[in-house]
Amino acid sequence: MTPARTVVPRTDQDLLYSEVEQDLRSSVHDLLADRCPPAAVLARCEDRTPHDLALWRALSRDLGVAGLLVPPAHGGHGATAREAAVVLEELGASVAPVPFLTSAVVATTALLGCSGAADEIARLASGAATAVLTVPLSTAPGSAFPQGVRADAAGVLTGRVTSVGDAGCADLLVVPATGPRGPGLYAVHAGARGLGADLPVSLDLTRPLVDIHFDRVAARPLAGPGAAEPALATALLTGAGLLASEQLGIAQWCLDTTVRHLGERSQFGRPVGSFQALKHRLADRWLEVVSARAAARSAADALASGSTDAPVAVAVAQAYCAPVAVRAAEECLQLHGGIGMTWEHPLHLFLKRAKADEVAFGTPGRHRAALAGLVGLPA
Repeated sequence: MTPARTVVPRTDQDLLYSEVEQDLRSSVHDLLADRCPPAAVLARCEDRTPHDLALWRALSRDLGVAGLLVPPAHGGHGATAREAAVVLEELGASVAPVPFLTSAVVATTALLGCSGAADEIARLASGAATAVLTVPLSTAPGSAFPQGVRADAAGVLTGRVTSVGDAGCADLLVVPATGPRGPGLYAVHAGARGLGADLPVSLDLTRPLVDIHFDRVAARPLAGPGAAEPALATALLTGAGLLASEQLGIAQWCLDTTVRHLGERSQFGRPVGSFQALKHRLADRWLEVVSARAAARSAADALASGSTDAPVAVAVAQAYCAPVAVRAAEECLQLHGGIGMTWEHPLHLFLKRAKADEVAFGTPGRHRAALAGLVGLPA
């Protein structure tokens, strides 16, 4: 049996939102309220142009969210995972079809672990380009280095990667590949010769998946053995930890929307929300959302501080927040009655995002198993 790990809670941990974080939330919220109403997201799903690149330019250039995690030396703002988590809460609460998680968080974090990626990082920080880490969206922290793409001695890539989130709008692909010298990360520009893509049917129409094919595609090495593995591991851990904040935003929107609907709808001359049975159901969801906020904030704070217990906090957050978001969306759907089943109501966007997020960066079961190993419990 693995020796039990002693987890000592940090005594200096402050999960309350700072004034800077609240100001950032307000700015993102106001922009999304003006530029990303539910009707606009629904319209994009209908005309098969899911990514709102104009909204992304406004977020990245006007508010600077694309460079939040990038140090000032590379043209970024030098913020932490805590600020990125606040942005993701607001993006989750509007299911905004922008590549913040995949580009500004996951791909950027991977590039920051590469010594030869200064130019790419600067372009991402400025909002001039977007990137994606070409691994399946379901890849969990702690997974083995991907084997789907191989590089030859000249850095030419051959292989296939399935279910890459947001790859359809990426200008740059950050590709993990194995080569003669071992694992490496490579840069491939969208439109490169030999690069192909298939579009499978995605449950979440606001974050579509792409299958990517490499047929002798020229690539530029970014990191080799000894650097590629930790860069990828850090990117996956950061993505999983901050995904919990997006799930928190989804759950909060579903709860708020349900409470508002039950307060407006009447039956037998009384607001439906006054019925005791429904009050209990709402109270259960509220308790779950409050607990999810604590878990998501703890993960973001651990990532921001570089805590050695970040893997534990991330595993806890993902094991808890993913099912909370799904239950909140399912309860929202049921308590809305027939209107919740219609395409015109935005609720189905949140349910689909919650279900897709439940398997992104590892399922809750995968994270529970990882947590057991981290703290020395039998799996």
